[in-house]
Amino acid sequence: MPDPMGRVVAVRGGVVDVSFRGQGPQLDDLLYAGDVALQVMSFVEGGAARCIALDPVQGVGLGTEVRATGGPVTVPVGEAVLGRMLNVFGAPIDGLPAPVTDTRRSIHHAPPPLTDRVLRAEVLETGIKAIDLLAPIERGGKTGLFGGAGVGKTVLLSELIHNTVEHHHGVSLFCGIGERSREAEELWREMGEAGVRDKMVMLFGQMNESPGVRFLVGKSALTMAEYFRDDREQDVLLLVDNIFRFVQAGSEVSGLMGRMPSRVGYQPTLATELASLQERIASTRKGAITSIQAVYVPADDFTDPAAAHIFSHLSASVVLSRKRASEGLYPAVDPLASASVMLTPGVVGQRHYDVARAVRRTLAEYEDLRDIIAMLGIEELSAHDRAIVARARRLERFLTQPFATVSASTGEGGKLVPLEATLAGCEEILAQVQFDRPESDYYMIGALTDLKEPV
Repeated sequence: MPDPMGRVVAVRGGVVDVSFRGQGPQLDDLLYAGDVALQVMSFVEGGAARCIALDPVQGVGLGTEVRATGGPVTVPVGEAVLGRMLNVFGAPIDGLPAPVTDTRRSIHHAPPPLTDRVLRAEVLETGIKAIDLLAPIERGGKTGLFGGAGVGKTVLLSELIHNTVEHHHGVSLFCGIGERSREAEELWREMGEAGVRDKMVMLFGQMNESPGVRFLVGKSALTMAEYFRDDREQDVLLLVDNIFRFVQAGSEVSGLMGRMPSRVGYQPTLATELASLQERIASTRKGAITSIQAVYVPADDFTDPAAAHIFSHLSASVVLSRKRASEGLYPAVDPLASASVMLTPGVVGQRHYDVARAVRRTLAEYEDLRDIIAMLGIEELSAHDRAIVARARRLERFLTQPFATVSASTGEGGKLVPLEATLAGCEEILAQVQFDRPESDYYMIGALTDLKEPV
């Protein structure tokens, strides 16, 4: 039997070394030094357990008694967690009593075996024109919203929640990793106002919490999602804001543990840590976990190791462009950089595939003509090229859309546009050579039928 009591032999920042007499704890075990939770990360010379603190370490000193729990961090799962806002341990942060459930699960699990996985070529319609047309989201897949600071990732994720959670027949989980407390409070309020909070769980490891909490909260959310998928056989919509903060927390933990940094200062275990989280998000015969993840891109550098590794796990990537955001084209989806494995004739149909390719081709040709227009003016272009520019500029504006989640700021109600209306609108713009309406008429409308009658 392992000795349940040990003593602190070293404290360095958020790292605590604990020595046990006789047999000590296992890797990933949860320990308590007083009220401070610790997770065993490695073992050092002399057999001491090197732990990462999951709470502030004030009051922990040399010789402090440490109690082993005999197992890893566990969280409550089941119906009791629906409609709640919880932390990494599944404890409430919404001011209500703790969820009452007999079932608790370890947050450390292996991904489902390949024999249990299934591929479903189904698209999740979002009502957001630019995404449904150019980067359709796979039901049971992983979608990333990539962008630097301030280009609208959180607003786009909030709109996706608004549009999909209401029509989603399963369970929704929101996991906030290292995000602002203000955003958590706003989302909690918005979900209550929208009336969807009762079939949603929110977990937060906030920006002001220890790196250990931010590193583990994603695993807590996945454990709850896996219960609904495997035990209740329900589809789960998992929304993560922001998966880069998981990588960042892993880098902080790695530095605290004294590991030698790797490329660009990231942890040497970046690929395996990310895979251990992402590979648990999968479709099985019992149900599917569809994940939409915001991804912060440091300094807008898409070659950054964190962004590059996250890309490799996704079935769709929606890239947000600072240039489009600066032009006021919201959502600032970059039509040429965004992609999805779903955009094939066999999945979305030949018509959708052809319209998406034609839109991309028109916008790419306009991009090539921009330099000529800047130097010589649009009058120097041929009639054919001027028609391309007219179509492209109207398509750019048609792919903007008013969002319900920012209606208080803009004074405009949100528009949810069916895919059929998006395709019909794009086909009509692509078919025209002469336009009797100014391009500004196409800005921030829903379907093309919303165009104002000419005065």
